[in-house]
Amino acid sequence: MSLADDIKNSQIWRSIFRHAAPVDRRNRIVVMLTNFFLHLHPVSVRKSGIALSYTWCMGGITFFLFLVETVTGVLLMFYYRPTLEHAFLDILSLRDVTTLGILRELHRWGAHAMVICIWLHMYRVFLTGSYKPPREFNWVIGTILLVLTLLLSFTGYLLPWDQLAIWAITVGSNMARATPFVGYEGPGAKLLTIGDVPLIHSGGDARFLLLAGRSVGEGTLLRFYVLHCVAIPIVVATLIAIHFWRIRKDGNISGPL
Repeated sequence: MSLADDIKNSQIWRSIFRHAAPVDRRNRIVVMLTNFFLHLHPVSVRKSGIALSYTWCMGGITFFLFLVETVTGVLLMFYYRPTLEHAFLDILSLRDVTTLGILRELHRWGAHAMVICIWLHMYRVFLTGSYKPPREFNWVIGTILLVLTLLLSFTGYLLPWDQLAIWAITVGSNMARATPFVGYEGPGAKLLTIGDVPLIHSGGDARFLLLAGRSVGEGTLLRFYVLHCVAIPIVVATLIAIHFWRIRKDGNISGPL
């Protein structure tokens, strides 16, 4: 008996892996259901459902790019400081001085690729009618993930703290003033009053909440940093898990119409 067989027959190995690797359909379902990582996946799938020419693999590529963004983003956090004094200089340092500074370029271009891939994924899902029952709930989850991906791109755009980033966020955040009910220039805002005093004003509306002030400043930089690195990624990771789980529960990847 070989060393590999001795290890597989040991008590430690069998306490971790309760069943041997599947060799036929009879024990495949047992292996899948007793494994934490595999139980979310089906025992078998339709061949047409995983065909590259049909799915384009855009959903899987988008998830892979999210993992790339997570890994490179965590590494970049070791070198970046979200303050007015250091933000721009740290970006220059990442480009010219820091070892493996190419991580910033991987993070930047990976973000662009992720936005493109998730749009193509939504386009494919729409063309094939994969938003129809029983998949309408997962279509809503996917739409929320699309919006959050755009918010990740928007919040990350400010972090280099150069003139292009500052003025881009200034222009982009001005749209928040027109948010219905919570933007002081938006529809319905004037209806929210106490007596003659409006509840929504320029110092307490959606734009002010987003920028942590009336204009882009250090509070905005810190707020966007927390949103970009912590809050939004946690929500995205949770919804991705729900999205993948629901795909399995709804009968796997939908076939062509």
